[in-house]
Amino acid sequence: MISKRFKNTYFLLVFLLFFCLISCSAKNQTSIPNHNPEVILPTQTKQIIVGANNMDAYLPLLAGKNIGIVANQTSVIFKKNGYAHLVDSLISMHINISKVFSPEHGIRGDVDAGEIVTDGFDAKTGLPIVSLYGKNKKPTSEQLKGINLVVFDIQDVGVRFYTYISTLHYVMEACAENDIPLIILDRPNPNGHFIDGPTLKMEHASFLGMHPVPLVYGMTIGEYAQMINGEHWLKNKVTCALTVIPLKNYTHQSDYHLPIKPSPNLPNDKAINLYPSLGFFEGTVINAGRGTENQFQQYGAPFFPKSDFSYTPKPNAGAKSPKHLGKLCYGVNLKNTGKLNVVNIEWLLDAYHKTPKTEDFFGATFTAHAGTTKLESQIVKGLTAKEIHDSWQLEIEAFKKIRSKYLLYK
Repeated sequence: MISKRFKNTYFLLVFLLFFCLISCSAKNQTSIPNHNPEVILPTQTKQIIVGANNMDAYLPLLAGKNIGIVANQTSVIFKKNGYAHLVDSLISMHINISKVFSPEHGIRGDVDAGEIVTDGFDAKTGLPIVSLYGKNKKPTSEQLKGINLVVFDIQDVGVRFYTYISTLHYVMEACAENDIPLIILDRPNPNGHFIDGPTLKMEHASFLGMHPVPLVYGMTIGEYAQMINGEHWLKNKVTCALTVIPLKNYTHQSDYHLPIKPSPNLPNDKAINLYPSLGFFEGTVINAGRGTENQFQQYGAPFFPKSDFSYTPKPNAGAKSPKHLGKLCYGVNLKNTGKLNVVNIEWLLDAYHKTPKTEDFFGATFTAHAGTTKLESQIVKGLTAKEIHDSWQLEIEAFKKIRSKYLLYK
């Protein structure tokens, strides 16, 4: 038998050998401090590169051209210590920018929803700005005169009644009719991880929805443009000479924090995720947080039953005259809601049932927001949220087959 003393000596030697191996291994590893925002540690997901930053793919296409740019405050190129506006960056590279076309909310993103955006000049560059929101939603041949390439770079949020895809439609149509190529610098869809909501009926098409797609369609704006072309949705079935500069390291399931508000009343990621569900309130008598710091993160009205949560809408940036201005509203705070992967119709039903005069609940634009008269009818008839949600599914499945033809990302 092995003596007790020998056993102790043996285990001590094994322990010392193990300790030495661990120490040597630690000394041979290189620790990478993450001071540089462009350094991605091995355990992290690869950084998403937006189309605007994929310069090698599009700068050669701009050389020697007279460029028109469709842009707003989200049209930026990311750098180590922040970002720079696309227009400013291209001018610094001696790209010839002829004019800038501005969508809803203006080139700097400070115009109220629904407020007319006027023509003018950019204070920083002196470039002429042409409004594409108001009476003139489609670039005219005169406005495109002398331009031989258009670049479109706007951050979308993947919701049908968010009007940037309607601006995209008209820009594509104008480019097709005037034989001008269009380049789209693609950006992530923060609601790209799901498809849901009622599908638009074309008899209810408007600037709040121009195509027969579900409310949340799960595509980037570049993919969506390919679908507009491929499905021949432009007037007279014309097609646009389209080039999409793709994202890198992106999938539809990617989490992406928007560094810049896409519009004044979508201040953060929570509001953007809740927007498909709460945007219906825009077509009702209910306030969805406009006139507060929590736009599209709460809802309420003065006639709701008294509750622990209340707020008073006041004029602010993006909402000069919000619904129920200056009136105490009782309602529901949704700031702590988890991330949604469906359109939540429960909140719309809740608000409807809390409204004393339900005949006054729906406004003139509700059908335009819903894209169909069916949703209002279902609510009035007393259908449950599940019954309403189930009624969307056949059209959603049909849309998914169309969508699959135009996807650039998994």
